[in-house]
Amino acid sequence: LIESRKVLICLALPLILFLSTAGAQSGAKLPSSNIPGDQMQQYSDDAVQWMHEYLRINTSNPPGNELAAARFFKKVLDAEDIENQLFEFTPGRANIWARLKGDGTKRPLILLSHMDVVTSDPTQWKADPFSADVIDGAIYGRGAQDMKQEGLAQLVVMVMLKRENIHLDRDIILLATADEEVDDIGTDWMIANQRDLLENAEFLITEGGDNLQQNGHVESVAIDVAEKSPFWLKLTAHGAPGHGSIPLADSAPNRLVRALYRVINYQTELKVLPVVEEHFKALAPTQPGDLKETFRDIRNALKDKAFAARMSADPQYAYLLRNTISLTRLQGSKQTNVIPGEAIAALDVRLLPGEDPQAFLSLMKKVVDDPNITVEPENGHVFKANASGVNTTLFQIFREVSASYWPGAPVVPTITSGYTENQRFREIGVNCYGFTPYTATKEEGATEHGNNERVRIEELRRAPKILFDVVATLGQR
Repeated sequence: LIESRKVLICLALPLILFLSTAGAQSGAKLPSSNIPGDQMQQYSDDAVQWMHEYLRINTSNPPGNELAAARFFKKVLDAEDIENQLFEFTPGRANIWARLKGDGTKRPLILLSHMDVVTSDPTQWKADPFSADVIDGAIYGRGAQDMKQEGLAQLVVMVMLKRENIHLDRDIILLATADEEVDDIGTDWMIANQRDLLENAEFLITEGGDNLQQNGHVESVAIDVAEKSPFWLKLTAHGAPGHGSIPLADSAPNRLVRALYRVINYQTELKVLPVVEEHFKALAPTQPGDLKETFRDIRNALKDKAFAARMSADPQYAYLLRNTISLTRLQGSKQTNVIPGEAIAALDVRLLPGEDPQAFLSLMKKVVDDPNITVEPENGHVFKANASGVNTTLFQIFREVSASYWPGAPVVPTITSGYTENQRFREIGVNCYGFTPYTATKEEGATEHGNNERVRIEELRRAPKILFDVVATLGQR
């Protein structure tokens, strides 16, 4: 899903200044300003303590074991007398749901996270991935970026709303799910079996946001309003098998290699979706030199072949402008001296919102152009990529709160290259956004799904306050 994160301890003072001047710079009084300092300190202490506990729960998927994490959530929710239900839908796999009731005048908000994490290799880490050890002011642990830190902030916000007795004009629902990193059976089960508990929600906040911190300040606040749809393809080449000592020109591996050469050299069409146009416009003021003007009118700028080539060669921007194809897996003979009768390749295809998967499949068959190679989808249910609008009450609140905490940083609607559960919930009528209350450097962001995943303690202490201001403002507007 996202790359951005890490700042050194010397940035603590600027961050404190941000907090102390936030309200004055935005001209708006945020809900957190009504919370006494000692109480806010307690919430920050709770966030750090609970994050240690949460990161020590091994929810590597496979196998998941999210039940242990769901019980951790339930322990906190029960202690705060917050309504909740735990659903163990298969042995060891569970979702946790909680709700704070509003007066019902407006439709609910869902705070969504997933409890599972990807696997890790402890030999490549500075600390054990489930130790929650603190090194140089950061807590290390698998899930510290994706996405236990956001689930933790959401949990703290629920506690803050309850303890502060905040009046809400809508229900606030917390939902932490299982299995997002593999098959997403947790969300699928919830929608299929407990749809009534989602209460026809109007808004949802989950992962996908990205607040890039460079040189001591936040350069941009990226909010995910759409994701590209995974459309994994399997290419299977067929040919005569034989002994490796006698080359066969039309062997399955040879056919596959020739087809893959055509695929990886194929350039999909450049397309500028409205959200992408807004993305570049928002970033324009932050760009150096000639990029300022080109970003303001990206659609027209891409008519220049040299500029189009420049954007296509930049991974940071290319995925926003076209359907992408990545060769990720090859499979042939298990023995060097055996020419196999089949050779297989896997392509990770990501489609822009609005694209037709079947039309893209037909296109790939034409590019492969070999009757002895079958091209077929590898993943199960394929979601047609969808999007949420930027002209909503919640998106405007994102702008307002961001301006308070990160003055001058543009709020940028964006498309996430990877899948998030937003796609599932948009299909049932919910406006879904990826927003994070955390900032991070590129170095920290690169630890997501990588080695030495970590989150700074100063971010853990501050992030719940930021998310609280978003949620409490929405709950009163």
